[in-house]
Amino acid sequence: MRIACGLGRWGAPWGWALALLLVAPAAWAQAKPCAMVLMHGKWGHPNGLAAFGRTQEVACDTKSLEMPWSRRRNYDQPYPVAIAEIAAQVKALREQGYSRVLLAGHSFGANAALAYMATEGDADGVIALAPGHSPAFTYARGIGKAAVDQARQWVQDGKGGDSLEMEDFNQGKARPVRMRAEVVLSYFDPEGLGHMPLSASRFKKAVPFLWVIGTSDPLYASGPTYAYDKAPAHPASQYLVVEADHMGTPDVAAAQVLAWVKGLP
Repeated sequence: MRIACGLGRWGAPWGWALALLLVAPAAWAQAKPCAMVLMHGKWGHPNGLAAFGRTQEVACDTKSLEMPWSRRRNYDQPYPVAIAEIAAQVKALREQGYSRVLLAGHSFGANAALAYMATEGDADGVIALAPGHSPAFTYARGIGKAAVDQARQWVQDGKGGDSLEMEDFNQGKARPVRMRAEVVLSYFDPEGLGHMPLSASRFKKAVPFLWVIGTSDPLYASGPTYAYDKAPAHPASQYLVVEADHMGTPDVAAAQVLAWVKGLP
C-alpha cells in the first residue's frame, strides 16, 4: 500500500500524522514484548521446567535450552561454552523482535543466569529459582577437591583436554562423572563462574532480579546476603521466600513469579 504524504488540504504536519496512523497498527501487531529463556538444573532436561514455563506463557513466550549439565550431555562443554549457547539464544530472540528477554533458571540453571549477567550482561532480567551448584561450599568441605586441584594443575600444564573422573553431587545424591580437566575447572573452581556470590557482584548492569528460595532448600539458611544482596540494586528486584523444597520451588512459586513478571516496569 502506498501512502501519499503531500500537503493536500491538511498541510504537512497532518499529512505525516495520517501516514503514521495508517502504518502504526501494523507495527504494533508485530511487536513481541517478552521472551523468557528457561534453563534446567543439574542432571535435568529441557522439559524439567515445562509446567513452570506454561504458567509464564501468559506474559512471556518461553524457550527451554538443554544445558551442558543435563543428564544426556553429561558436561560435554565447559562453562564459557554454556554462556555462549545462552547468548546465541538471547540474540536470536532479539532478532525475532522481542523487546524484553528474561533469563529464568532452576538450580544450576539459576547459577548460569547469574554467570551470564556477569559475563555477557545483555538480558533484561533474571529469575533465579532455587539457585544451586555451590562449588565454594563443596570444595571447602573436601567434596571433589582432589579432582578440582588435579584439573587446575593439568590445565596449567597444557593438558586441559585430558579426562578425569570425579564425584558429582546434587542435593545429597552423588554419581561419578568423567570429563575433561578444563570442563571440571570451569564448573567447580570455587572462585570461578560457578561461584554465585562473585557472579552477582559482577552483573554488568542493574536489572530486575528475582531470587526465589524455598524454606526447605539447603541454601535457605544462607539468606539474601549470600548472593542476592551482592547484585546491583534495582527497584523491581525481590527476594522471594516460598514454602517448598529445592525441586518443588519452580512450580510452587510459578504464580508469584508470573505476577512479578507482569508487574515489571
